[in-house]
Amino acid sequence: QVQLVESGGGLVQAGGSLRLSCAASGRTLSPNTVGWFRQAPGSEREFVAAITGGTTGYTDSVKGRFTITGDNAKNTVYLQMNSLKPEDTAVYYCAANRILPFSTIRSPRNYNYWGQGTQVTVSS
Repeated sequence: QVQLVESGGGLVQAGGSLRLSCAASGRTLSPNTVGWFRQAPGSEREFVAAITGGTTGYTDSVKGRFTITGDNAKNTVYLQMNSLKPEDTAVYYCAANRILPFSTIRSPRNYNYWGQGTQVTVSS
């Protein structure tokens, strides 16, 4: 069993930065797949980024702006978000599962463990 807790969300102006953290307890995050997803009001939960076996993947809309990294010593995965846009506004969730094939990291159905989410609001 893995418990995930996100933090680092908040209100930021467009062009600003935030760093989200996903801290795990109960089991080490590595080696596992850890993903970040987001959900805006009235929208489905969408893939943002993931790290699996040391390989990272991103949705096109955040490439070059967001970076996912892991700190095994702290059992924490981070999502550094730069050049934020109003359309990045959403609740951000981290999720984890045992190592997933890279081709499957984008589907939330493949993740067994989820955090409670942290709100990110980007003002224009």
